[in-house]
Amino acid sequence: MGLFDEILKVRGLVGNERDAFLNPSYDKKHDPFLLPDMQKAVDRLILARQKNEKITIYGDYDIDGLTATTLLLDAFDSLGYGSVDAFIPSRFVEGYGMTIDAVERIAEAGSSLIVTVDCGSLSEKEIIRAGELGVDVIVTDHHNVAAKQPPAVAVINPKRNDHEYPFIDLAGVGVAFKLVQALQTSMQGLDNGQEKWLLDLVALGTVCDVVSLTDENRANVYWGLKVMQKTRRPGIRALMAVAGVEPKQVTSRTLGFALGPRLNASGRLETAQVSLDLLTSKNGNEALEKARRLDDLNRARRAEQDEILKAAIEQAGKYIDDAVLVLAGEGWNHGVVGIVAAKIMEKFKKPTFVIGIEGEEAKGSARSYGDFSAADAIRFSEKAITKGGGHKLAAGVSLPTKNIDSFRKLVNQYYKEQRIENQEVYLLTKEDAIASIDEVGEELVRKISAMEPFGNGNPEPVLKTSGLRVTSVRTMGVEGQHVKLELMGKSGTRIQMLAFGAPDHFFVDKDAVITAWYQPVINAWKGVSSVEGRLLRVECE
Repeated sequence: MGLFDEILKVRGLVGNERDAFLNPSYDKKHDPFLLPDMQKAVDRLILARQKNEKITIYGDYDIDGLTATTLLLDAFDSLGYGSVDAFIPSRFVEGYGMTIDAVERIAEAGSSLIVTVDCGSLSEKEIIRAGELGVDVIVTDHHNVAAKQPPAVAVINPKRNDHEYPFIDLAGVGVAFKLVQALQTSMQGLDNGQEKWLLDLVALGTVCDVVSLTDENRANVYWGLKVMQKTRRPGIRALMAVAGVEPKQVTSRTLGFALGPRLNASGRLETAQVSLDLLTSKNGNEALEKARRLDDLNRARRAEQDEILKAAIEQAGKYIDDAVLVLAGEGWNHGVVGIVAAKIMEKFKKPTFVIGIEGEEAKGSARSYGDFSAADAIRFSEKAITKGGGHKLAAGVSLPTKNIDSFRKLVNQYYKEQRIENQEVYLLTKEDAIASIDEVGEELVRKISAMEPFGNGNPEPVLKTSGLRVTSVRTMGVEGQHVKLELMGKSGTRIQMLAFGAPDHFFVDKDAVITAWYQPVINAWKGVSSVEGRLLRVECE
């Protein structure tokens, strides 16, 4: 059995499942009407077009919400809706989700129907207020649901229990796409098959929201990457240009690490409207201008992030004995603290809350791993907070500044009461297969690329090789934070392996013998290609 076959077998991909995985079928999509309230939503939207009502799409400031908003704007235009606009909340004003103030402004502007994307499932008060103002609401969302649904015309959410839809892990943009598929059955203007041109947006939002790339998500992203390579959207073409991305070489990694951070930067520092304007732009020159603006904002985001990270690492030393790190600083931008929390968690191997203080109020984000639920810890600490919630591994919280110490004690008390042990094992990189360096060539890398798209639920394969002698060590970066190792296998074959932002123990001595966990990649330089390793874990033998 070859190494590639071994990787597939380890993941349970044999026989028909192997073929289905390597050749995802878009046509095996699930019936959109199996989602709850889909028919109610379609009926209300048919009525809205007949009466030429003004519709507002209520989005969100992250990529999932922005791509879902763009998708519905595009689809509604094709389906003949004459009066549709979008509302994107500000992270710093409205915060996540619907607000009564925003609903009142939308009603005052003349809308009689709101369609939410990526939010709304828990917005009972806001939807009641909309009804008082004569505005109907259709919710499309994928976040956790309430025990009792809010009084909307329809609440389309695969996480509801009262439906037969077979896949619950759609992103917000995926749910919006199902609404479009349902509308196609009753409306003209978007012929069957033409909705595939929306898959570039579906792929972008799905990958960046880190939902599971299995089932329908895998097919949507697989075909969405092909659409992305020849996208009709000036904004996406411009964004690829400023990010130095060759369209024909777009992968899920490109979306997550090149396009995604730039689109997110505006909402983290200013307003996500800049990103929406880019995605909806019809003019190439205008799109390029906005893409350059996002590139500038992303550089500013990285600089601000690095400054906060440095201060947070220093502060972490004071709480190093805590099982859960709760770090807080005056003026720490709460649009950036989530990224910082993830980096602190990786460095100290502890669940982490990073909180930005703004006078008497504070807002923060959490990142966790293993068995510790950040969302449950927030619920346990409800007497110290103003509001909070999220998921097991990522959550947000708002609280009075004076309560930060109490909050720190409560989340650590919660951790202790859970009797959680041996959590670091969850952070250790694990191999898909053991390989010799001689097996790691360009043919293997090309075969592995057939497993795209990679992401949550389908991580990029990791190889493990032992007995590697270090023949060269090279540090790189302004602060020497990156390392490139030249390693020689037992047969004498050599390979370069690179780690960005490497931990201290990656900087091994020359002639040391190590075991390496890595992902093989092809490096092309001046017309010459070679296989290198993206170094993930190192142990000295």
